Amino acid sequence: QVQLVESGGGLVQAGGSLRLSCATSGRTFTFKTMGWFRQAPGAERDFVAAVRWSVGSTNYADSVKGRFTISRDNAGNTMYLEMNNLKPEDTAVYYCATGPPGDLLLRRPDSWGRGTQVTVSS
Repeated sequence: QVQLVESGGGLVQAGGSLRLSCATSGRTFTFKTMGWFRQAPGAERDFVAAVRWSVGSTNYADSVKGRFTISRDNAGNTMYLEMNNLKPEDTAVYYCATGPPGDLLLRRPDSWGRGTQVTVSS
């Protein structure tokens, strides 16, 4: 069974940086796409970024392009989200997820982590 565990969230001032991690276990992710979603209070869960595990191709939501970077560590089966120049509107619970290979929008996620809170103060 797939297990995804997020870490690295916290409280940061606007303009600051955080690095989220998603540790994976239970199966190989070579043929999967993995990514990040976020959900602010009272809002829907939105796509943030995705990476195709086997080739490293990436995709980002327009709201985070140029500020966030998604990457993966093949050896450790860990995915990262480097978040720079954070804004108060980035405040949300961030979730990692997996989906079918090649779907860089993760339109049909099949596994989810429990999330990590990111709070950006103004």
